[in-house]
Amino acid sequence: NGTSVEEFILLGFPGTWQSRVSLAVVFALMYTLTVVGNVSIIALVWRSSNLHTPMYFFLCNLSFLEIWYTMGVVPKAIGVMLGTSQTISFSVCILQLFFLLSLGSTECFLLAVMAYDRYLAICYPLRYSSLMNSVLSVRLAFSSWLGGFLSISLLAFLTSRLTFCGPDVINHFLCDIDSCLALSCSDTWPVELATFLVSIIVVVASCVVTLVSYMYIISSILRIQSVHGRKKAFSTCSAHLSVVTIWYGSTMFLYVKPSAQNSLDLNKIVNTFNTVVTPLLNPFIYTLRNKEVKLALVRAFQRK
Repeated sequence: NGTSVEEFILLGFPGTWQSRVSLAVVFALMYTLTVVGNVSIIALVWRSSNLHTPMYFFLCNLSFLEIWYTMGVVPKAIGVMLGTSQTISFSVCILQLFFLLSLGSTECFLLAVMAYDRYLAICYPLRYSSLMNSVLSVRLAFSSWLGGFLSISLLAFLTSRLTFCGPDVINHFLCDIDSCLALSCSDTWPVELATFLVSIIVVVASCVVTLVSYMYIISSILRIQSVHGRKKAFSTCSAHLSVVTIWYGSTMFLYVKPSAQNSLDLNKIVNTFNTVVTPLLNPFIYTLRNKEVKLALVRAFQRK
C-alpha cells in the first residue's frame, strides 16, 4: 500500500564534516595509486618481452579487473562522503551491484586459474610450456570473465524484482546485496538462497581449486633437494598466495553465509578493505615480492 522507492540515499561513513573530508582525501589518494599501480603493471608486462608468459598474462587480467573494480566504487563513495552525490537511482544501484559482484566473481576465477598455472609451472616444469600454451591461457582468462558475469546475472535479476516501499536510506557507501535485502519489503528468501548458492559455486569452488593446487605445489617444493631451489620455487607463488589469502578471507565473510544477518556497519568496513585496500595492495605485492617484475622495472627506467 505504499509507493515504490525509485532512488536511495547512501549514508556513507558517519562523523563530522572534517572527518568525512579527510576520509574522502584518503580514498582519492588510494584510488589514484590503485589506478597508477595497476596500469603500470599492464604497461610493464606489455613492454617487457621476458614477461610475455601465461603468469603475467593472467596478472594483467587481474590488474585490468582491479582498475574497473575500484572505478565502480571510489568516485561515488567520495561524492557520498562530501555530500555532493548521496542519492542513487534504483536502476543504477542494481547496475552497480551487478558490476561489482560480477568483477568479484571474475577475480575468484582468475585467482583459481593463476593457482592452477603455478601448479603446472612447479609440478610439471619440463612440460609447462606445452601444457599452458597461449591458446589455453586466453581460453582460461576468457572463461573467467564470462563465468564471473554469467554467475551474477540471475542474482542481479532477482534483486531487481524486489519491492522497496521505504525507508530509502542505505547504510553504506555503495549498493551491496545485504543493504538491498535489509530495505526490501517483499520476500527476500529467493535472493538470499541465490546469493548463498552463487557464493558456494563461485567463492568456495574457486577457493578449493586454489587450495588443492597449493597443496600439490607445497608438496613438490618440499621434495626439492636444494634450499636455493626451494626458495626460488616458493618465490614464484608467494605473491599470489598473499593476494589469495587477503581476497578470500574478506569475500567469504561478506557472501558465504546462509542469510544476510551480518552487521551492516561491519560489512561496510570489510567492503572498504575489499574494494579499496585490496586493489591497491595487489600491484605492490606483485612488484615488491617478484624478482622478475622488479628486474623489468629497473630495465624500463634504465631505457628511459
